[in-house]
Amino acid sequence: MKQASRSWNIHFNKTIKKFEFVKCEEEPCVYKKVIGSAIIFLVLYVDDILLIGNDIPTMQGTKVWLSEQFSMKDLGEAVYILGIKIYRDRSKRLFGLSQSMYIDTILKRYNTDNSKRGYLHVGVGITLSRENCPTTHEERECMSRVPYASTVGAIMYTMTCTRPDVAYALGVTS
Repeated sequence: MKQASRSWNIHFNKTIKKFEFVKCEEEPCVYKKVIGSAIIFLVLYVDDILLIGNDIPTMQGTKVWLSEQFSMKDLGEAVYILGIKIYRDRSKRLFGLSQSMYIDTILKRYNTDNSKRGYLHVGVGITLSRENCPTTHEERECMSRVPYASTVGAIMYTMTCTRPDVAYALGVTS
């Protein structure tokens, strides 16, 4: 069933457009619907849907319509999605995202959970070169057991989602 996910996506796209949602050109898994001053964003990730909007009755209507079109379960307000914690304080009109649990998991995975935390200042103009590479057989053997590519990829996920402040340091080290 190689084409199952593609077929699902085509079916979902056709169905959601019938309800006047418009696909975002820049991000094909994001749909938008505007009704007067009400706006709803629908984010699709495989077969999970995240609804975001500024009008609760319009969102409720969308949920009802979606449940008529697809077999689905309403899990209520989103707290976590893709390893990102969503927090909100409606009284202060605050909304935020955090990946602290994901970062802690990464630190444990790469045995750096006891490392010193804080800001890491990376000097401008730092260049890593072959002189920084291991030179002896023992150094190369030791370095071969360090999963640099996996570590950089894991940190890159946090950089693109919630931590753009690590972009420069990640670029230098990668």
